[in-house]
Amino acid sequence: MAVYSGARPRSAFLPQRSRVPETPTLPRRRLRGAIRAKRRTNRLAFLLGGIVLAFLLAFFSLAQTVRVSATGYDMERLNAERDALLVRRQELLTDINRLGQEPAVRKLAIDAGLTQLRAPLVVSGH
Repeated sequence: MAVYSGARPRSAFLPQRSRVPETPTLPRRRLRGAIRAKRRTNRLAFLLGGIVLAFLLAFFSLAQTVRVSATGYDMERLNAERDALLVRRQELLTDINRLGQEPAVRKLAIDAGLTQLRAPLVVSGH
């Protein structure tokens, strides 16, 4: 009967198939077949894994750089838009102040075809 290292002993409840006495097992030797055959471990897998890892890290870095530059571009665009709105607000406030004065109102009325009122007529009620 062959005995494998790490095998469990047979149960006492199950009958044995043969009555051959157990032979002593030899200790397992570590074979250095790869070294004797002058074969080395395959480093190609590690090399490819390293290249893939380097590519992934470079791609991640590039994605982050693009995200930061896009955010900076958006901030500059929004700041320019804000400045334009502030300039427009100041122009509107100036127009409101100018148009709210009496000469401007009079000029707008004349341009619209309105004239000044004549002297009031007083009607006596006898």
